[in-house]
Amino acid sequence: MAQVDTAETGQDGARRRDVGSGTRRARIRRGAGSGAWREGIRRVVRIGSRPGPWKRGLVLVALALLLGLLMLLHAKIPNRIGGLGSLVETFLPWFGLFIPVLLAGALWRRSASAVAALLLPAVVWLHLFDGLLGDKSHPGGDLTVVSHNVGAANPDPAGTARDLAASGADLLALEELTEQARGTYEQELAKAYPYHTARGTVGLWSKLPLSDTRPVDIKMDVGPLGDTKPVDVKMAYDRALRTTVATNQGPLAVYVAHLGSVRVNPRAGFWTDSRDRNAQALAEAVAAEQNERVVLLGDLNGTMDDRAFADLTSQLRSVQDASGDGFGFSWPAKFPVARIDQILVRGVEPESSWVLPATDSDHLPVAAGISW
Repeated sequence: MAQVDTAETGQDGARRRDVGSGTRRARIRRGAGSGAWREGIRRVVRIGSRPGPWKRGLVLVALALLLGLLMLLHAKIPNRIGGLGSLVETFLPWFGLFIPVLLAGALWRRSASAVAALLLPAVVWLHLFDGLLGDKSHPGGDLTVVSHNVGAANPDPAGTARDLAASGADLLALEELTEQARGTYEQELAKAYPYHTARGTVGLWSKLPLSDTRPVDIKMDVGPLGDTKPVDVKMAYDRALRTTVATNQGPLAVYVAHLGSVRVNPRAGFWTDSRDRNAQALAEAVAAEQNERVVLLGDLNGTMDDRAFADLTSQLRSVQDASGDGFGFSWPAKFPVARIDQILVRGVEPESSWVLPATDSDHLPVAAGISW
């Protein structure tokens, strides 16, 4: 009898447990369904309140438009505020690097408006620099010219001279010559270049006869920070010359110049006063030149995008713009970021322009082939 009761009791308990489990499962299913329904409602609300692709990334939109306007209106940026205009123009090509950065941000934010806004800086940058993206050089040329700031602190002027002579240039302009190193250059270049002239810190070595050589007064002075060259190097103020090269096609007027340096300091900002005054004086000398054929070689301490050279570029063509391959950056030699070593021409045709391998100077040599 006790065994029957125990069995019945066990069976009743199992049935009650089964009923209880079923009830709990039903409650869980009802709770799960209710939770999923509430989560779905919340998801719909979130999607409805999220800004659309044309309303996202408004900060990126503003930055893209600002970048485009900065490049488009760079000539309007005032220079009286710490030389800001010239500073922007010196590194103007590098502002294009912000475009892919902003594009990555726009894609990450899935912002259609930011992608559309980036069309402005992209179009402006291409308008300014698309001519420098391809190779515009042509083979040949009647004359090869080279310009190089050899560096006052160059530890191996003899090696630099040999490297430059190996270029085969017909005309070789050197800037930042020191009294200590000039004799070395004269000795090393004498065989390849029987004609040469030097004034102060600039000189021209030539395979063709030279005549009518004279200094050009470009109004040098001392900048706000004084001379930053080593104390044992004394630089003269005579930093430009003009000479005539006798060619088979007639006389060619050649200018060699090393304009004043620019400085960055907390008081003056991007200080270019000396450089700008030199550029103006050089432009006046070129304007007074009677010879129709003119070549200007030198370290101008500025890019041709800089407004300070407007009077020069209105008279002379940059060989890099006309016949170069790429941007032709020349300074600093270890990681060039700007082309401040220039070859400008008038009355002759630039056929090619290139940058030579590094020497022991902090500048890279620049070269060009020109024809009549």
